[in-house]
Parts: sequence; C-alpha cells; structure tokens
Amino acid sequence: MVLASDSLIADLESALSGDSQDGRTRTLRRVTDLFLNDAERLTEDQVKLFDDVLVLLIRKIETAALIELSRRLAPIDNSPMQVIRRLAWDDEIQIAGPVLSQSRRLSTGDLVEIAAAKGQAHLLAICERHELAEPVTDVILNRGDAEVVCKLAGNARARFSSTGYSLLVKDAQLDDRLAETVGLRFDIPPRLLRQLLERATETVRGRILALASPETRSEIQRAVSEIATAIGKVASAQRDFREAERLIMAMEKGGKLDERALMELVKERKYEEMTVALARLSSGSLKLIASLMVGLRNDALLVPCKAADLKWATTEAILRNRHANHKVSDEILQIARRDYERLSVLAAQRTLRFMQARDGSK
Repeated sequence: MVLASDSLIADLESALSGDSQDGRTRTLRRVTDLFLNDAERLTEDQVKLFDDVLVLLIRKIETAALIELSRRLAPIDNSPMQVIRRLAWDDEIQIAGPVLSQSRRLSTGDLVEIAAAKGQAHLLAICERHELAEPVTDVILNRGDAEVVCKLAGNARARFSSTGYSLLVKDAQLDDRLAETVGLRFDIPPRLLRQLLERATETVRGRILALASPETRSEIQRAVSEIATAIGKVASAQRDFREAERLIMAMEKGGKLDERALMELVKERKYEEMTVALARLSSGSLKLIASLMVGLRNDALLVPCKAADLKWATTEAILRNRHANHKVSDEILQIARRDYERLSVLAAQRTLRFMQARDGSK
C-alpha cells in the first residue's frame, strides 16, 4: 500500500509527536489524499488502518482542517467509520453537517443518538439525508422546531411511523406551509390526508390540490370534494333559532342555564338549543357560534367552549355531536384536548371578541 511509504511514516511520527499545527494539518491532508485516491479498491481492513491513523491525527487539529476533512469524506461510501462518527458528533455544525447530511457510514442507531442529543442545526442537517428511517424521524419530530419539521416533511425519502404522521398533521393545523408540504406527500395515509384537509383553510386546500402530482391529485380531489359536500349539506339546511332562543332565555332567567344544562342538550342532540346555549354561556354572538358549529375546524370551536369555562367532557361532547355530517376521530380529539388544556379562559375570551369583531357579529 502507498500508506506504508517511508516518507509518510516519518511525516506521521513527526506530526503526532510534535506540536506543529501546520505539520499535523499537512499530514492529515496527505493521508486523506491517499485514502481518497484508492478508496474504491480498499478492503475493510485497509480502511480500518486509515481510520486508526486519521483518528490519531484529528485529536489536535484546527477547526478549518476538520471542516475540510468532513466535506471530503462525507460523500465516500466506505469512509473510515470512527472518523465519520467523531465528525458527526462535533458541536460545530460546519464540521458535523456534511457527514450528517451525506455519509452512508452513519447507521440508524447513530442518527437516533445524535438527533436525541444535538441542537436544531444538527437536526436540519440530518433532514437532508437521502433516506431516513422511522426511528430517526420520530426523534426529529419530537425535538425539532418549525423549520426542522417542515424540512423533514419536505424530504420525499423520509419515512414516518403512524405516530410520526399524527404529529405532522397536528403541527400542520397551525402552520399553513407545513400543511401544504405534508398534504403533497405521496405516502400520507388517506385517513390522515382527510384529517389534514379538514383542518386546513380553504386557501391551503386549493394550493395542495393545484401543486399535487398526477399520482396523488385524484385522492386529494376526492377528499376535498367530500369535505365540500359535507359543508354544503350543513350550510344548506335552514336553521330557525327563534324557538331555541325563547327556551334558552327562559332557562337563563330562571337560573337554570349552566354547563350541566348544556351537556343535556348536547346528549339529546338538540342542535339549535345547544348552539344558543353555548352562545349565551360564552357571551358570543349566535351568528358566530352557529358558523363555528358547522365549520370544519375543531380548533375554532374550542374558543367559545373555553371562554365559557366548560370542562373538557362537555367540550368533547360538543365536538362529537355538533352536526350530523361531522365526524371527529379519537386522534383529533386527543390533539384538541391538549390544545384546550393549554388555552386559558382569558385568552379564549379575548380571541372570541376578536373573532366577532372580524366577523362583524354582535
């Protein structure tokens, strides 16, 4: 092997024993050059020899040299494994980034450990990899910020578990850009695609449909059409709240309008009465509450429920029974419950007033 030349051995001994930064850097480059020149022909034992030498050389080396080394070794399929792992764990993202995003020497286990321990910059680099297994994406979804999650969702070769996809759909309800990215994935389960589209705005649904590939457009179109049909059926139904208003006003004057009474109306599926009762208890306009009751977005209906300081059991019953064409999964209810518990009564009351002002309701 070329590595065994007398001149290189002498240089290596000098670099390891001396204090010269320049000397160590020159030797590092020379050993790296030798490896790259013969990489395709080397056996694993020969690669291991290079690995041992490079590990010794990089113990005391300047950052610029490590960045250079990372960039040169990252694309090589049989790069020395110890060195690759050492570079991947470096706190400096310029050193770790190239191998995190490219090196095939990093196993799923390596990536899971690094993703669980490092910061957002390292997670972003991992998101750029050609392939990502479910254990890795699960960790990233639990630790990543909005930028990381959107980057991960845009990686067509990343694979997501059912839990991972549920997290993506949950996050997408608060982020239109993420909703578009997730909605355009070819591998999103149809059930979760419908949930995402139900919770998305009309504008986002339109963009997802416009940008969808021919392979996924028909499925998205079918889901959007079903959602539109459900909305149309509810919207076209003529609702007369006059009798319900008289009943609820009488209950209020008699001191009988409270959460318990509302729950009974919900259980009996008395749509008009429970709508008027929720409006009175939340101090919201009947026009606004009625529109939220037939709307697609469960999260919007959480606002008047919290403004009325309802218990979760009552709110869940309203979400499940608000109109005949509405179905809500247990998965969505779990997300809604977490959101509801984080929402304060004061914040809900302020939001409700804002919604009414924007809607022109009184």
